[in-house]
Amino acid sequence: MKWKLQPAEVFSASPVVPVMVIKKLEDALPMAKALQAGGINVFEITLRSSVALDAIKLLSKEVPDALVGAGTVLSAEQFDQAVAAGAKFVISPGATPALLKHAAASDVALIPGTATPSEMMQALELGYDHLKFFPAEINGGAAALKAISAALPQLSFCPTGGVSPKNVASYLAVKCVKTIGGSWMIPSDAVEAGDWAKVEQLTAEAVALVKSLRG
Repeated sequence: MKWKLQPAEVFSASPVVPVMVIKKLEDALPMAKALQAGGINVFEITLRSSVALDAIKLLSKEVPDALVGAGTVLSAEQFDQAVAAGAKFVISPGATPALLKHAAASDVALIPGTATPSEMMQALELGYDHLKFFPAEINGGAAALKAISAALPQLSFCPTGGVSPKNVASYLAVKCVKTIGGSWMIPSDAVEAGDWAKVEQLTAEAVALVKSLRG
């Protein structure tokens, strides 16, 4: 893949990839600053709101030292919209052949979502070896990923979906897990209240927890 930024670089840049749902554009910058202050410099801004693309554009300009990416990308059209907005990487919840082939020809990396060995094999056939395991918990969690990775050891994963401080240790114990995705450090009540100090605190705690478990 001739991507400017490789998925391995995204995975290694942060112990946690925050799944960011930005409903109001004015929340984008203070949320990013709080995450940065807590030790996270990789942002997955999900395309689940009407301001998501504007938020990607804003943060790409205002926080140039961060890796600003797009999440919940479902199609080639959305992929191109995210790239045009300034996304340095793209994450999808699943992986259609059309999206995989489209992103393979781009210079911006796609980290596709997969849940089964068949989906992972299809992605691998097209050159993708860094994947999102989603939704992680309801698909068997860390135990399932450990079993899958025994058959597909060439793959690296970012499990997302139900990952929390209560179970993060089990995921990090699996060799193929290079980073984790989650949203517990940006709870909706804190965002709605503009309590960015709380977001910073939870982020710092999340980073410290993951680093301690990594040893």
